[in-house]
Amino acid sequence: MPLLLAIALQLSPSAGADFHARVTQAKLAEGAATGPAYQKQMWERIGDATTDAYKACLAGTQPPDKSPFTLVANVMPDGRLGGIAVQPESPVARCMASHFAGLALPAPPGKPAPYPIEIDFSIKP
Repeated sequence: MPLLLAIALQLSPSAGADFHARVTQAKLAEGAATGPAYQKQMWERIGDATTDAYKACLAGTQPPDKSPFTLVANVMPDGRLGGIAVQPESPVARCMASHFAGLALPAPPGKPAPYPIEIDFSIKP
């Protein structure tokens, strides 16, 4: 695992790291010492708005596309989001990416910078 951590932290999304590497970076950041506290702050700020947007995105597709997808993004020091990407792409996933483009998250921990996040969207029966 230490080798994986070292490799993942060296990757930079702006340097063309692929989607799966970005997911790995985000999961490593979530598991780091500052990760749980940041996740709590983030969801306190955007949880309700994200739920409302997801419902609206689902309602905007007929029939509603409930396929799972993952969103990755970089949180800048001021909380703005950049490098937003989704996979697999679908109308609902693109709608959620658009929603996240307008969000401001809490200022992230200093490292890694930019701070990676990933969110898995799925509806459980």
